Amino acid sequence: MAQQTDDQLMDRVRDGDVDQLATLFERHHRLLYRFFHHLCGPGTLAEDLTQEVFFRMLKFRGTFHAGSRFSPWMYQIARNVHVDQMRKKQAEMPLFDERTERELEVVDPALPAEWRLMRGSDLAILRKALMQLPADRRELLVLSRWQNLRYEEIGAIVQCDAAAVKSRVFRAMKQLREIFFRMSGRKAAS
Repeated sequence: MAQQTDDQLMDRVRDGDVDQLATLFERHHRLLYRFFHHLCGPGTLAEDLTQEVFFRMLKFRGTFHAGSRFSPWMYQIARNVHVDQMRKKQAEMPLFDERTERELEVVDPALPAEWRLMRGSDLAILRKALMQLPADRRELLVLSRWQNLRYEEIGAIVQCDAAAVKSRVFRAMKQLREIFFRMSGRKAAS
């Protein structure tokens, strides 16, 4: 028997076979944790938000329509969870705790290839620079660079076309680069 796709599994969950959500959890909880990790820092908050996404998937399973794609639907829920958390806190979440500083010493294999070569101190500056971006730009970079979603998929999540996503990601990368070099005290390579 061939393995079912995420879309097929979610169709089954929507139709009442809620046990299939466990398979979706196994396939996607690490990706969602990384999504929240890059948006608001590692730790229990990222874990809690990841759990909340799966709770909402179960609660709102009826909104997953036949023929829909699971990944954009899941990330739309994740975005809503993050926005709700930001509203609840009414302020930026703390950037780093003591555990995070230790974690920065290890280069995250989920980072884009060009960033994996950076030393720990550059990675720490990069993460702090990422946290200084406006939330919408940070989210686009996390979806495109860390979650490896295609521009079309991101467009479905943020409700715009792929060309607009590409342009916004380019601008976000440019702003991130400027912040990074300002924070590091180095000049950008031309």
